[in-house]
Amino acid sequence: MVREYQGAKLDDLSAFRENSIKGIQYVNIEEYALKIGGLAETPYFMNYIELQELQHVERLVTLHCVEGWTAKMLWEGIPLMNLIEKADPDDRATNVIFKSTDGYITILTLDYIRERNSILAGSLNGIGLPPAQGFPLIVVADDRLGYKWARWVE
Repeated sequence: MVREYQGAKLDDLSAFRENSIKGIQYVNIEEYALKIGGLAETPYFMNYIELQELQHVERLVTLHCVEGWTAKMLWEGIPLMNLIEKADPDDRATNVIFKSTDGYITILTLDYIRERNSILAGSLNGIGLPPAQGFPLIVVADDRLGYKWARWVE
């Protein structure tokens, strides 16, 4: 596990508290598929292996929880705009809805995602994303409170 990145000390996994609505979700990776759809000309699904073959980037981002705790971590994932643009979104599309395995739903604007180069992360601090932190994918919503960081995104 990476403990420092570009001179910044990283928090360990214990800093990222489990506070989901239905507890930790254990996603069957053999059956997993990420759906990109909605107001899109070419909606599609990608399985976990296909997602791993895409370009990944690193981002140093601190998660701020409404409960008062923070977790500074190095996230690695897929730029969301790459996934969205592949679906050829309709010009009327202004928001992206994220659905989680546990039924949680949150929304970010397309402008926010584009401006921040937001990612769907599959690893943190150099290790694969553990189930408690959202395996297989978590929305990294920097500058937003933790409730916008949807875990177990499908």
